[in-house]
Amino acid sequence: MNDEREILNNVRTASSPSDLKITDIRFADIWGAPMQCILVKVYTNQGLVGYGEVRDFADKRYAALLKSRLIGENPCNVDRIFRKIKQFGGQSRQGGGVSGIEVALWDLAGKAYGVPVYQLLGGKFRDKVRLYCDTDVSGKPDGKKMGEALKARRDKGFTILKMDLGIDLLYDIPGTLNGPLGFLEELVAAGEKHEHMAGDMDTRLKAHAAKEVTCVEHCRTGIQITQKGMEWLENYVSEARSVVGYDIPLAVDHIGHVGLTECIKLGRMLEKYNIAWMEDALPWHYTDQYAILRRAVNVPIATGEDIYLKENFKPLLEAGGVSLIHPDVLTSGGILENKKIGDLAQEYGVGMVVHMAETPVACMAAVHSVAATENVLALEFHSNDIPWWEDLVKCPFKPIVDNGFIKVPDYPGLGIEELDDDVIKEHIDNDKIPGIWESTKEWDTTFAHDRLWS
Repeated sequence: MNDEREILNNVRTASSPSDLKITDIRFADIWGAPMQCILVKVYTNQGLVGYGEVRDFADKRYAALLKSRLIGENPCNVDRIFRKIKQFGGQSRQGGGVSGIEVALWDLAGKAYGVPVYQLLGGKFRDKVRLYCDTDVSGKPDGKKMGEALKARRDKGFTILKMDLGIDLLYDIPGTLNGPLGFLEELVAAGEKHEHMAGDMDTRLKAHAAKEVTCVEHCRTGIQITQKGMEWLENYVSEARSVVGYDIPLAVDHIGHVGLTECIKLGRMLEKYNIAWMEDALPWHYTDQYAILRRAVNVPIATGEDIYLKENFKPLLEAGGVSLIHPDVLTSGGILENKKIGDLAQEYGVGMVVHMAETPVACMAAVHSVAATENVLALEFHSNDIPWWEDLVKCPFKPIVDNGFIKVPDYPGLGIEELDDDVIKEHIDNDKIPGIWESTKEWDTTFAHDRLWS
């Protein structure tokens, strides 16, 4: 009798998956987790709520425009809905709306059926997910200081590390960069230096005002690294390595907007420092240049966080342009599409590391996708220095990050019971929205002719 009662206690009698319908979608914009992040709530007719997230530094309208196409849909039909809405996504942050909604649909499907998302994807290949930890330091660039920061990450249990290494480190050092007169000064004045981590509103506004300057593609900037600059960067890496050691993988990111020849020079310099991978050195769509770069240097080459959908990874893989692919679940198309991308790369003998610089919602979406994908080395963690990061969610498996790994949860959906509105309110991005979970009724009935053929 006790066994029967225990079984009945685990049955979700409140959920009838076949009759589940989406009734509303709402958002909360926050800042500093570690970037500007947009949380998503998808409501249903049975009281179940699914959590998703729009890609960092995107806009909730990428997801809001999907609302009229989702109201009344059964969220458990994830693949069918994804095929219906994927035409409204695009590369980089434009993929954030479709991908974020896809995450919420999987969360709802898992909750409706009472199983973790990874189980709906075919099961898991691992019980815990290895993290690689991104590392930032404030103040004047200093290799030994970076090494100490990396060592602190290592001491916390992280087994793969990453640091920035690019031309922004050289902006204040005369004679290290060569470029069109006045252009570098514009970049600095615009707040391009460390713009990706800018937290104060003045810096963000400067960067926004200078978007025409900072959106020049690598091949058209005319920026070169001088011999002095290359020696400075090499010393920076050497000092960092001397502190953190050579026995732990160390990747580099944020190279800066320089062309192919500069990337080759930098890559060859890095060879002696056993770099795990050189990330996003060029725009992802320069397939031929990536193929040249990979063959010119003995450092693994990675890109992919700005690529939307599996088919857009294929040219790079076919050309032999990457050693590793590096998708972000909130751009690639979501949880299932990210798994498909990893499976595709495996066919070419190319491994996968997964980008993640968002809240615990996106993190757990990535964890389930990574758990269900064989071809994965590690998942990024970018919030080591944010004490309230885990407080954003209520879940039964805290700490989420433990000694450099995340245990794959066996709870329904993403494993997140609910979001903590009090913590969210403390970190609202007032530049975006005055409150949280406000009405999105204006998006209920928007219409367009969605068919892509005549």
